[in-house]
Amino acid sequence: MVRIRLRRTGLRHQPSYRIVVSDIESPRDGRFLEIVGNYNPVTDPFTFDVKEDRIFEWMKNGAQPSDSVMKLFKSAGVLDRYERFKKGESLEVLLAEAKTANEERNAAIRA
Repeated sequence: MVRIRLRRTGLRHQPSYRIVVSDIESPRDGRFLEIVGNYNPVTDPFTFDVKEDRIFEWMKNGAQPSDSVMKLFKSAGVLDRYERFKKGESLEVLLAEAKTANEERNAAIRA
């Protein structure tokens, strides 16, 4: 089974994570199939960058997000866009919407 989960990077007391697609039996920081994003909880608000087209492709093929990744996807709106993608909405429209949402979130970080 394939999971979308977090892989810890960064220094001690300064965690950052990569969002990776890996086999469920691989260790947390072990072998993975693809890096699909980054997450930094240290910034306020948190930094969250993902390749939504690749996430949609993996989820369409049966990859399951872990509980922590599921919470991140819900807070960033990725799951809502994925549900709309499953119902037949165009991928290009959803990716454009995700890009504007990401730009707004990044502008809030800089302000």
